[in-house]
Amino acid sequence: MPEKEKLLKMKLTKMEKAWILYDVGNSAFILLVSTLFPIYFDAIAQQDGVSAVDYLAYWGYAASAVTMIVALFGPVLGTMTDFKGYKKPVFLSSMLLGTAGCMLLGWIRYWLVFLVVFVIAKCGFSASLIFYDAMLGDVTTPERMDEVSARGFAWGYIGSCIPFAAGLALVLGAPHLGIGQLQAMTAAFCIAAVWWFAATIPLWRSYRQLHYVPAQPHVVCSSFKRLAGTLKNMRRHPQVFWFLLAFFCYIDGVYTIIDMATAYGTALGLDTTGLLLALLVTQIVAFPATLLFGRLSGKYSPRILISICIVAYTLITVFGMTLDSQPKFWILAICVGLFQGGIQALSRSYFARIIPQEQAGEYFGIFDICGKGASFLGTMLVSATSQITNSIHYGIGSLVVLFILGFILFQKSCGCEE
Repeated sequence: MPEKEKLLKMKLTKMEKAWILYDVGNSAFILLVSTLFPIYFDAIAQQDGVSAVDYLAYWGYAASAVTMIVALFGPVLGTMTDFKGYKKPVFLSSMLLGTAGCMLLGWIRYWLVFLVVFVIAKCGFSASLIFYDAMLGDVTTPERMDEVSARGFAWGYIGSCIPFAAGLALVLGAPHLGIGQLQAMTAAFCIAAVWWFAATIPLWRSYRQLHYVPAQPHVVCSSFKRLAGTLKNMRRHPQVFWFLLAFFCYIDGVYTIIDMATAYGTALGLDTTGLLLALLVTQIVAFPATLLFGRLSGKYSPRILISICIVAYTLITVFGMTLDSQPKFWILAICVGLFQGGIQALSRSYFARIIPQEQAGEYFGIFDICGKGASFLGTMLVSATSQITNSIHYGIGSLVVLFILGFILFQKSCGCEE
């Protein structure tokens, strides 16, 4: 049996389990962001006379603000955490900011305050993921990165359904429980926050930073200098450089499909309840599919598996152009679930393997910009194409360009392996 397959068959270590558990915890928050948070915000905004058009615009502005803030400060904070002794406390501070904000959101009844706290909580969540991803090289070996990363995403998908289902049961059963819908949502937010915090405790206790840069005086100034030097010299690491360009393109297509799927279905006049259930189906399907990709990484190169995922998303996008009924939307949701976790997990572990481990925080700060920061491109492409062609089908179809370009650039990255 090949050595890599033997390593994959080993039981998870205590540190690996603790790291995976954090994905289970934080995923509950992101599921709320795409489901109950917008509904809650709409309810309190309507109470203050905010129109539907303004509601949608304000929500979009808040999401954009988070992206810009994390894109500006994420790489610097990531660089700072590469210094000895900084990664754990900065990670925990980000997590506490996110969980506290999540719990506080349910008690706010004024829409503008809600948006401000939402931006703060989402920034804490996004920042924690930079440091969390950068921990991968500390918690496992290079040979097990694909498997451990895949398990993190897989258990995150299925684990997020537990607090979400509990919260959704409260919201739907509010009349029978004798409470208002807003009070039920408050309880749902608190459940998700407690779930997220509790799932962090094992990592909080057991994590040890193994790879680091020796501590220096004037940490902030040193972080800026190191980051500037890394960006300037990026072309000296062609594999990393070309992979980041490829990742920027194809993961933007992935996130755009995830973010706009419900809006796309709504624009086509499909049933809202069916769309939300399809979202849950995507999470459930993604669980075994992501675990499968983790296992396949023991037999096949991540280069092959990532390439397959990109091609699959290209075909999914083409199929999406034909969407005109609820059954087709369910098929689309299942197909997305089959490859969503695989492409995210393998991209994370592949990147972790090709970067210097002592600079993991710095590099994952840049990685995060290429991932979440790229979301502007896909949504703008879909919106502009839809308006120019007067067809939302062609708008979705335009994402094929991102996947083809991402595939070409990824092959270029693979050709630069040292």
